[in-house]
Formats: sequence, structure tokens, C-alpha cells
Amino acid sequence: MKSKRILTATELSKKFNVSVRTIYRDIRKLEEAGVPVVTIEGRGYSLMEGYTVAPVQFTEKEANALITAQNLVNQTNDISFSKDFNDAFTKIKSVFRTSIQEKSERLNNQIHVFNSDYENITSNALSEIQLAITNFNYTEIKYQKVNDTNVTFRKIEPYALYATKNKWILIAWCYLRNEYRAFRIDRIQHFKILQEKFEDRKFNLQTYFQSCPYDDK
Repeated sequence: MKSKRILTATELSKKFNVSVRTIYRDIRKLEEAGVPVVTIEGRGYSLMEGYTVAPVQFTEKEANALITAQNLVNQTNDISFSKDFNDAFTKIKSVFRTSIQEKSERLNNQIHVFNSDYENITSNALSEIQLAITNFNYTEIKYQKVNDTNVTFRKIEPYALYATKNKWILIAWCYLRNEYRAFRIDRIQHFKILQEKFEDRKFNLQTYFQSCPYDDK
């Protein structure tokens, strides 16, 4: 809204790929939050002249937490996830005060995360799989189990992720096995996110762990 003097609800809905009703609801939320949105009857919405959004400020401890998180993320062995996190963190660091930047750089040089259970196996699928989970997209994968030369084709409904020993595990409904299965992301040889969406089975990660089903790791 700061980039254009007047915007219609239709323009906003097309830009963000949501319904006009959602735009109306979001405008009300902005107004309730104190943002001075001006409704121009028959024309659209505008922000009150002179209104600016205050830049986000981080405390030194918050900046240190982010630096620590970056070092942990870089141990996940997933190229896509590390790249997306580091790209986002570069944007975040751009709003650090100079004094905070200097201290965070100093801390970054003094932190190292050792991995005593290191395997030289990387993946490049985590970021895409996260999108498939949140958007309920069917996914096709070619999967190879540990100590198995066979590669099997699976069509899955991806539901959840957890990490253990620096390895990301995907929990998904597997149509080949007709039940929930666990897949190590670094064992996925190939994957394709389909446009077709599945109906949510209301998967619950805590319930899954309690049942402890067999997996395909």
C-alpha cells in the first residue's frame, strides 16, 4: 500500500492470490492494529499521508539467538533449507544496528557446532517439501532405503517433519504401503511436487510417535 497511492480490493486480491473477502478482513485487522488505512469511496484504499512503518529492531540477545540458529541450521545437510535460511537472515541482518552487527559478527566467529555423527550425505529437498506440507500437495518420490540397492517409486501425502542426528525425517501417507511411513530426506533420490491437492487426514505428530509404526528409513 505504500508503493501506490490508491489500491482497490480487487488489485490486492490478485497480487496476493486471495479472495476479495480476505482483503476486506485484512484491511479491518490493519485498522484494528492502528494502521491508518483510508477508505476512498468507490476508488479503493490508501495509507494516511506521512505514515511510515517503524523498522524492526533486535536486541543483542535476540541477534545472538539468530546467529546461533544460523550455525545450527547450517548443520542440517540440506542445501535448499540452508540457502533459504541464510538468504532470509541476510535480510534480517540488514536492519541490525551497527553496534549489534559488529557484536553478532564477533559471536559468529566464536561459534562452531560439532557433529559427532557426521555422514557425508546431503539433500536438496527440504524447502520444497515444506511447501508441499503446508499446501497439501501430493508428492511423488523415488526412495532408497539404507543398505538397500532397490529404489522404489512412491506417491505420498507429506504431513510432518522432524530432525534427529542432523537428519530430516518426513512423515507421509504412503500409497504403496497404504499407511503412514517415515522417509529420510537424504535418501530421496528424486521428488516431484504435484499440483493436485490431497484432503487433510488430520495427522497428529504426537499420536504418531506414541503409536511407533514401522518406517522406511
